[in-house]
Amino acid sequence: MWLPVLGLVLGIAIGLMTNLTIPSEYSNYLSLAVLAALDTLIGGIRAHLQGTYDEMVFVSGFFFNIILAISLAFLGVHLGVDLYLAGIFAFGVRLFQNIAVIRRNLLTKWTLSKKNKKNVI
Repeated sequence: MWLPVLGLVLGIAIGLMTNLTIPSEYSNYLSLAVLAALDTLIGGIRAHLQGTYDEMVFVSGFFFNIILAISLAFLGVHLGVDLYLAGIFAFGVRLFQNIAVIRRNLLTKWTLSKKNKKNVI
């Protein structure tokens, strides 16, 4: 559990220490890729809490979502249509749905553990 947190802290530290800027032409691609990655990450947490986590599904979903998102943005740029907005909407909705399920799952576990402690006393 500590390894992902360490990676996140190191990544943020390296990002803050470097003077790296992303050109504005890539902002649509980057925003969609980050949202797709967050969607996959939150979906993995949800699956873990529900006991249905599969590493192969997580890794393949991670790369597939990012490739799909970037392809959608690329196609939209060449068609002259802001298709990346559809991807942002889709991944955003899934992200909030997964967060809601995680919240309900954690609240249910918390209330059950609280009831069990009361019954023991």
